[in-house]
Amino acid sequence: MSYEPPTPPTSLSTEVVDALNNLSPNSLRDVARYAEELAEHKEREARLEEEPPKSELEERSNDLPDDVPTKATITIKEINDNRYYYWQWREGDKIKSKYKGPVNSGE
Repeated sequence: MSYEPPTPPTSLSTEVVDALNNLSPNSLRDVARYAEELAEHKEREARLEEEPPKSELEERSNDLPDDVPTKATITIKEINDNRYYYWQWREGDKIKSKYKGPVNSGE
């Protein structure tokens, strides 16, 4: 590990860099976890807003549970170093999800 502080990404504003530099190591770890979760949430929302191709809907219809809408997409979540598939879809302002199954280690 280097004794020099890391170089911040050029895409971060000076205000963000200054705010991060003033935080404790524990707070920085909390910010890192929150930022990762927020990035996943925003990526998931962007995917849900995109209309899936019709062929994809036809392919999934056989394994789609009755209580999951056809507009649902499959998302992978990592929990305790294990990966799981979830159906996710939007209902109004809320994102709903339903467990599908574990991700096979070969995938």
